[in-house]
Amino acid sequence: MTIDECYQLGYVIKAHGYKGEIMILLDVDDPEDYEELESVFVEMNQQLVPFFVEHIQVLAEKRGVSQAIVKFEDVDTGEKAAELKGCSLYLPLDNLPELEDNAEGRTQFYFHEIITFTVVDKNLGTLGIVSNVYNFDYQDVIAMTYKEKEVLIPMSDEILLGIDRSTKQLNVNLPDGLLEIYLEE
Repeated sequence: MTIDECYQLGYVIKAHGYKGEIMILLDVDDPEDYEELESVFVEMNQQLVPFFVEHIQVLAEKRGVSQAIVKFEDVDTGEKAAELKGCSLYLPLDNLPELEDNAEGRTQFYFHEIITFTVVDKNLGTLGIVSNVYNFDYQDVIAMTYKEKEVLIPMSDEILLGIDRSTKQLNVNLPDGLLEIYLEE
């Protein structure tokens, strides 16, 4: 299993107690969907290592952040748990639920799947390639490479018109002047 075949579930914040439990941050929309998790891949030394979950307790969300206490099989001391601090956790892409169109009929998507999509503006045509998606506290933004510059496109219903998975296109309606801001020297 490679990272390209997975999505990031979250990462280990710290050891929890002395019996090998860890505290993890869950970077997912519905943390309760992971209460029956049986295994997870932990990135260690740039390799994905499978760990089997003995138990998981999803905690109440605080300030928009979801956390869980997890006990892995064979991690039975606080020292072993502490070695996992900062490690990213992954699950195979096929674990993701299928997305349906939202109430407005727009196609929903996972952030990771639009990386390398071509950005096509309603008025300007083909612009560039999606290079990343950033998840900021205040707003999610799509990073597009345009004329060798990184342009950040706010994720809003007014700007994102939809995606076409078959052609790998992200259709947008950029606000006037957005591209110019990034092209100024």
